[in-house]
Amino acid sequence: MVPLDKLAQITARFEFLEARLNDGAAPAEIATLSREYSDLKPVVDEIAAYRQALDDLAEAEGWLSDPEMKALAEEEVPRLRARIPVMEQALRVALLPKDAADARPAILEIRPGTGGDEAALFAADLLRMYQRFAERMGWTFEVLEQQDSELGGIKDVSVHIAGEGVFSRLKFESGVHRVQRVPETEAQGRIHTSAATVAVLPEAEEVDLHIPPSDIRIDTMRASGAGGQHVNTTDSAVRITHLPTGMIVTSAQKSQHRNREMAMQVLRARLYDLERARVDDARAADRKAQVGSGDRSERIRTYNFPQGRMTDHRINLTLYSLNQIMQGDLGDIVDALVAHDQAEKLAEMEG
Repeated sequence: MVPLDKLAQITARFEFLEARLNDGAAPAEIATLSREYSDLKPVVDEIAAYRQALDDLAEAEGWLSDPEMKALAEEEVPRLRARIPVMEQALRVALLPKDAADARPAILEIRPGTGGDEAALFAADLLRMYQRFAERMGWTFEVLEQQDSELGGIKDVSVHIAGEGVFSRLKFESGVHRVQRVPETEAQGRIHTSAATVAVLPEAEEVDLHIPPSDIRIDTMRASGAGGQHVNTTDSAVRITHLPTGMIVTSAQKSQHRNREMAMQVLRARLYDLERARVDDARAADRKAQVGSGDRSERIRTYNFPQGRMTDHRINLTLYSLNQIMQGDLGDIVDALVAHDQAEKLAEMEG
């Protein structure tokens, strides 16, 4: 049973926000109030439907003693009794604490791990997979910085992804992705195991953290390396060093002004992610880590090409649809990870 007093508090808060917005809130408040109002509206709609179902059940149970209404009641009561637990579960999920970053755009970073050239080729495959998934979701996908290997793989890539619910859908992709397949360069047909690391960071705004100018050093340089579209003949590339952490971010597109903007965007995201990780570690000190806050060095998934199999080791999910997955069909995987995370949080909240 969902606590009705908590539902009443949420409804009262929603009605207060509605009144404030209708009565002309101060301009400085409008954005904050509107965001909270929008977040609460679907929850309040579910609360109203749940309360209506409870009222309908009470009314239908009262009909059981009325000879004229008994037949209808015997049809309605089982239907409502079956429906209400489903509505309660949906409400429990809706009442879970929200990750403040869920609605944000994300910075996706992919780097090859063990496996040399084959790992770099796999990193390029992962980039295409996420790009196709973004296209399916109607998101924008902008490469901020990319260093290609000589064989067409990727040494390092950073991407900005924007759209509805980007971080909430991609945040569980962070970790080590392992591939098992026969490389094109393997003459004996032997299966090799390689890996690439994926990091998904919520985009940070300037208001989220202040980076003093004294904490960074900005250098301009001539872009170089494989990948013709990423090579410039002018000193337009930008490298930003964050002095307190030693973190280095580069961007080498055609516009030096845009490069500085993109590099700062990535730097802010990385620093914001570090702070989020510090807070999450403090919260998780006395409890089991959630699926979304694991160590980035943890192997989370294996892509086995000879068997056409993908296994996510965190939730013991195995799918034999690897070709479709590599074409960006990640919906079932993402849905399963989100559901698992919600179940863990519900168990923790109710335990």
